[in-house]
Amino acid sequence: MRKSDLINNISEKTGIPKVDVLVTVETLLKEIKQSLISGENIYIRGFGSFITKKRAAKIGRNIKKNSAVHIPEHYIPAFKPAKEFVSEVKTNYKP
Repeated sequence: MRKSDLINNISEKTGIPKVDVLVTVETLLKEIKQSLISGENIYIRGFGSFITKKRAAKIGRNIKKNSAVHIPEHYIPAFKPAKEFVSEVKTNYKP
């Protein structure tokens, strides 16, 4: 499912115009990004948590030059699903 499919589905189920749904979804995603960039995690009860994880500094390898490369510590975004969400997917998943 793509973002456009998601917007179409929400619009059909709620009767809200697609433009309004698009603006809402875009704003939601922008707020999630901005919160994670500012170091604030987002917790949505029953769905999951958007968090930042710290990656420690390490020594990597440049295979082409066969040399060591220092990779500094950095933060990456991550999603941790809620237990209810995981159990619901496990019991109702249909490929």
